[in-house]
Amino acid sequence: MAARTASAAASAALARSSRPASAMLSGALLRRSVGRMSAPLSALTSSSLVSSSTQSQVRYSSHSPMGPITGKQRKKVTVGTIRSLYAKNEPITVITAHDFPSALVADNGGMDMILVGDSLAMVALGMEDTSEVLVEEMLLHCRSVARATKSAFTVGDLPMGSYEIGPEQGLETAIRFVKEGRVQAVKLEGGREMAPTIQKITTAGIPVLAHVGLTPQRQNALGGFKVQGKTAGGALRVLEDALAVQDAGAFAVVLEAVPAEIARIVTEKLDIPTIGIGAGNACSGQVLVQVDMTGNFPPGRFLPKFVKKYGDVWSEAMQAVEAYRADVKSRAYPAPEHTYPMPQEELDMFANAVEQSTHLQKRK
Repeated sequence: MAARTASAAASAALARSSRPASAMLSGALLRRSVGRMSAPLSALTSSSLVSSSTQSQVRYSSHSPMGPITGKQRKKVTVGTIRSLYAKNEPITVITAHDFPSALVADNGGMDMILVGDSLAMVALGMEDTSEVLVEEMLLHCRSVARATKSAFTVGDLPMGSYEIGPEQGLETAIRFVKEGRVQAVKLEGGREMAPTIQKITTAGIPVLAHVGLTPQRQNALGGFKVQGKTAGGALRVLEDALAVQDAGAFAVVLEAVPAEIARIVTEKLDIPTIGIGAGNACSGQVLVQVDMTGNFPPGRFLPKFVKKYGDVWSEAMQAVEAYRADVKSRAYPAPEHTYPMPQEELDMFANAVEQSTHLQKRK
C-alpha cells in the first residue's frame, strides 16, 4: 500500500513538471482571480469605474485617428460665403488636397476652398499626367478629403472622359461626386463648348467651378502645357470662354497660365470670382497644388514658374526617416519610455514557467 502511494505521488509530481507553461500560468492566474473575487463587491465596483473611466482615453495601438484638432472651429464655408468674399473684394484662398492628412492641414490652415484636383494623378498616384486617373480613383480621394474637412468648401475635379460626351454624362458624374465623393461642388475644364454641360449640372443644383485658359486635360490638343492668351486673339478667346461659363451658371472660374494683364481684364469683365493659378494677383483668389507649395517633393523636380515654395516638407521627412533608421540600427529605439510595463511578479511567474517547461526550451 505504501509503495503504491509513493508511486502515485511520484507520477503526479512528474505530470505537474511536464505540464505546458501556458497551463501552469492559466492555473495560477485562475487561482489569483478567484482570490480577488472574494473582495467586497463595493470595492470592486468603485475601482472598476475609476479604472474604466481612465483607461477609456488610452490607446495601445499605433493605428489611431488623426484628429481632433484643438481650437475653435470655423463657420462652414458655402457658395454664399464665396460670393460674400468676392463682393468685399477679399481674396479667396484655395488649395488642393488628395487625402485625409492633406485636407486636415488645409482645413485647419484656414483655406476657404479645398480642391480635390486631378493633379493627384501625378502627386499622389505617380501617374504621368492627369488623363490617366479614373472616376473611381477620384471618388476615393474625395471621400478621404471630405472626412477631414469641416469648414472649407470642397470641390471635386471631374477627370478626363467623365463629362465630355455630353451634358447627361456630365450631370451623372457630378451627382456621383456629390453623393459618393461627399464634395459640395465639382470642377470641369473647358469654355464655350462646355457651357451646356455646366448649365445642366447647375440646373440640377450642383455648383460648378469652371476652368479656362490652360486646360491640362487637353494638353495634347494645346501642344503641351503652354501659356494661353498671349496674343490678342488668344486673349479674346479666354475672355469669351470665361463669359460663357459664367452665363451657364458657374459660381467661379479658374484662370490657368494666362498673362497677368489679361487675367485682370477678364476678372474686371466678370460678375463671378476668378481663381488664378499662374495668372497674376489681380484675380479674385488663388489656388496652388499643396504638394508643390509645401515642398513635399525630391530635389530636382520641375516646378512651374508660378509656384512659390512655402516649405520644405521633403527635407524634414527625410531627416526624420534617416534618424529613425539610425536609431533602429543602433538599438537606440525603442527606448524604455516607448515600451509597455509589466508587473515584476507576473514576469517572474512567466520566466519560472518557461524555465520549468521542456517544450519551450530553445532548440539547438
